[in-house]
Amino acid sequence: MDSAIPKHLRQPRQCPRSTPAGYQPPFPAWSSRFTPLTGQVVMAYFGVQARHALGLIDLAPITERFTAANGPAHWDAARCVDAEGFCNCMAIAYWDDVGAFEAWKVGSGFSAWWQHGDRERGPLGWFMEVVCPTAERFETLFSSVGVPEGIGHLATHLSEPIEEHGYWGSARDRLPIAQVDGLLPGAPVFTGSDAGARQRCAGRDNLCLIRSGQDWSDTCDQERGLYLNDVRPVLEAGMQFLRDEGAGIGCLSCRFMQVLDSASGEPLEKTFGLACFDSLANLEGWAKTHPTHVAIFGGFMNYVQTLHFQVQLRLYHEVAVIPASAQFFEYVNCHLGSGLLSR
Repeated sequence: MDSAIPKHLRQPRQCPRSTPAGYQPPFPAWSSRFTPLTGQVVMAYFGVQARHALGLIDLAPITERFTAANGPAHWDAARCVDAEGFCNCMAIAYWDDVGAFEAWKVGSGFSAWWQHGDRERGPLGWFMEVVCPTAERFETLFSSVGVPEGIGHLATHLSEPIEEHGYWGSARDRLPIAQVDGLLPGAPVFTGSDAGARQRCAGRDNLCLIRSGQDWSDTCDQERGLYLNDVRPVLEAGMQFLRDEGAGIGCLSCRFMQVLDSASGEPLEKTFGLACFDSLANLEGWAKTHPTHVAIFGGFMNYVQTLHFQVQLRLYHEVAVIPASAQFFEYVNCHLGSGLLSR
């Protein structure tokens, strides 16, 4: 059985693993494999916000620039309604090189457009949330092969089935940096500006970002009914808790996103939770002990056991733990509860 940590990132452990002795995962899962990444990747979340409904067309000033030189290797579109009742439509874009990202921002005209005073006026708010982890600071997990998601689109292939999944603490065991670093949280480090309608948030060391997705497009009959009637309601309840009450357990922001077709803008049978925690430990704490996640995990286990582990539902996630110096969060003409503004 393979390890989630690729060979070139393995090193003698200073921090112990949580893998139980003699552990055998109850079902297979895989991790993305990349041509060795020598620098930072870019996970960029561009958004538009309004009190009225929004769609892919409202993101066009950003997404139309993705075809310019040095554009992203992959991007997704999604939307949600936040706790204040505002619609947020987002383009999530990935680069495998920070230099290319910076060149794209200038060469495509994005930077000039973003900085223009028109962004600070009118009915629309705009936001840009960017994290740039190195390869040892993020991990991926897939329940099936053949359908990449998120940063997995930048991978060359998937691992063999891995050992480190299906038990509490497995996400930490999949992170290469966690072999030698306890990933303790840091206080916010303010390096930006707070000027009227344009506000920049502080970064913080070891901010933990998770994108965790569900694709039920290939389910049918009994499985589809079980997912939509039994699993999805408790998933939505957990995401709503993190969105509305998560601050008390270290969740700084949570959005439950409906994926949109990036060509037509039509909703797909795919969702994902997108959350930032102030530490990996607090994400782990919510996952292991909070009633909302216990219900999610229990519902999923009942689901797969009912179907004898023969499921068409596809699950994935990516987790990154990022230093303050590799974070950028700016909100223009947005309400004060947007993203990380209120935390």
